[in-house]
Amino acid sequence: MANHKSALKRNRQNEKRYEQNKVGRTRIKNAIKGVLQEIDGKNKAEVQNTLRKASKIISKNAAKGVIHKRAASRKVAGLARKVYQFSSA
Repeated sequence: MANHKSALKRNRQNEKRYEQNKVGRTRIKNAIKGVLQEIDGKNKAEVQNTLRKASKIISKNAAKGVIHKRAASRKVAGLARKVYQFSSA
């Protein structure tokens, strides 16, 4: 355990950020699952809408530093590819 005042504060800050980032990562996972469920549900109109929402959630969390911007880009591109394959089939 840290003994210095600044190290104790840093630990408190890290715990707070960890909890905030955990919420963001969970939102990302749920958004991705939502798009994949819509693809399984075969509803083309709703798939585009959920992809747009998921993309927004992923991008916002990347901007906040929850995940890296390139990781966010990969996730959005992968979802977009799946939606395109679904809509063209």
